[in-house]
Amino acid sequence: MLVFVINQNKKPLMPCKPSKARKLLQAGKAKVVRNTPFTIKLLFGSSGYTQPVTAGMDTGSKVVGCAAIANGKVLYQSEI
Repeated sequence: MLVFVINQNKKPLMPCKPSKARKLLQAGKAKVVRNTPFTIKLLFGSSGYTQPVTAGMDTGSKVVGCAAIANGKVLYQSEI
């Protein structure tokens, strides 16, 4: 599970681990924006660097699967 992150200008950044998000929240460097999906907003300036993300879709016979992957980690997945 990953925590979604946005910067001061509401631009999305790469997700982080829950432990990193917890440390940022406790230090007062971030605040919670949404609970579902859990998203935090940084209260300090950041470089805005993001990594390439690959989106994939599997059109099965009964369900459609969607996924977003970056650096071999699954950022998002769902079935419709």
